[in-house]
Amino acid sequence: MENFNAAVDALSSAVFFKVPLFGAQIELIVLYLALPMLFFTIWLGFPNVTQVGRAIRILRSQPHEGEAKGDVSQWGALSTALSGTIGLGNIAGVAVALTMGGPGAILWMFIIGWFAMTVKMAEVTLGLKYRVFDERGHVHGGPMYVLKAVGAARGWPKVGLVLGGAYAFFALFGAIPMVQVNQSFAQVKVVTGMTNGWAYGVFIAAAVALVTMGGAAWLGEVSKRLTPLKVTVYLGGVAAILILHADAIPGALALIWHGAFSSDAATGGAIGAFVAGMRRAVFASEAGVGSAVMAHSLARARHPVSEGLVALLEPLLGTMIVCALGGLALVVAGTWNNGLEGIAITSAAFAKVSPWFPWLLAVVVFLFAYSTLVAWGFYGLQAWGYLFGNGPRAQWVYKILYVVALPPAAAIDLGRVVGIVDSSFFLMAIPNVIALYLCAGELRRDVKAYLAEQA
Repeated sequence: MENFNAAVDALSSAVFFKVPLFGAQIELIVLYLALPMLFFTIWLGFPNVTQVGRAIRILRSQPHEGEAKGDVSQWGALSTALSGTIGLGNIAGVAVALTMGGPGAILWMFIIGWFAMTVKMAEVTLGLKYRVFDERGHVHGGPMYVLKAVGAARGWPKVGLVLGGAYAFFALFGAIPMVQVNQSFAQVKVVTGMTNGWAYGVFIAAAVALVTMGGAAWLGEVSKRLTPLKVTVYLGGVAAILILHADAIPGALALIWHGAFSSDAATGGAIGAFVAGMRRAVFASEAGVGSAVMAHSLARARHPVSEGLVALLEPLLGTMIVCALGGLALVVAGTWNNGLEGIAITSAAFAKVSPWFPWLLAVVVFLFAYSTLVAWGFYGLQAWGYLFGNGPRAQWVYKILYVVALPPAAAIDLGRVVGIVDSSFFLMAIPNVIALYLCAGELRRDVKAYLAEQA
């Protein structure tokens, strides 16, 4: 375990290498992801303002089976992607952001989530444009396929293969959502007193295997049913906290606003709040990471840009609404700075409503963790298929490895789990953002052409 912890610490130090900026130290990889969010928002004409209504209309008129190529409906693809993005990153992740950067991190999460909408639209549009169909008619997609195709089209086939392979390799590790297992067990432990993390890990791995072994159709069906349920129940609990502490909301909002621009050394000041908000917003929205592209690539869409616009809604729902309201509830409840960490902060806030509310949170946490684990199992399968083929034997090997890898996460401490997951996520972002920049010109042409057709 000491060797493992040392390896995780070394990886985190390398990935989150810091450079001086405005008198503070900021991770270079954070800037690497912040820049395309700003660039593509301007480059594509602020679709995160002008196209939200169109995205909702697309979902209302999505093509039925046989009317467009794909394995699932556009709503099914969005639900699957939301299963991956609206997970414990939106519960425990918000709590982690508060302990890392103070209340100001919540405002930065909200702002970054708004810019993340455009990056999500851009990467999903490319994913649909360059997805491939196998001999059985099933679709495969993701940033690795985009990089392979774009490299070949520009006369750099080897570069495309290397970058695509690098993305797939990093995705294999990023696709083991250890935070979900770790923090769902932490909440179950709070309400039940259960201390055997391995037993819980085996239980949740077995539950995940039931869907993971079933393929994309099962995944879409489970996601469509679990995603609205888990979000509704969680936001119901958040609403109860805010209603019961309504008099504290103005003060909490002021604390969040001032914290985002303060010089409080205890939380790293404004730069510390921004970095914490950025890291957790990326984990919550996955914008720039490219993971959700693998879910959206399954969609029956009439045009790549139409699915890109649907994907625009992900950060809006997951980061700007779920994370922001959850963060506000934690600040209102005042549980974020009392020595707790992770999901325990949220549990303490829920307990202020009623002694049985932590049980409600335990149910929500399990649903969030379960749906995310199922979705990320599919993402990892896409990466595995790119590297080792999509044959039945190769797929079964991955599914078994994925399920076996889940139980240990319940026994590792939260700090190391966050280090592993954040490192993997940001490493995935490196080749994915390169693909976005390489395709910036064609992206803008495709978006303009599509919007002109729909006018």
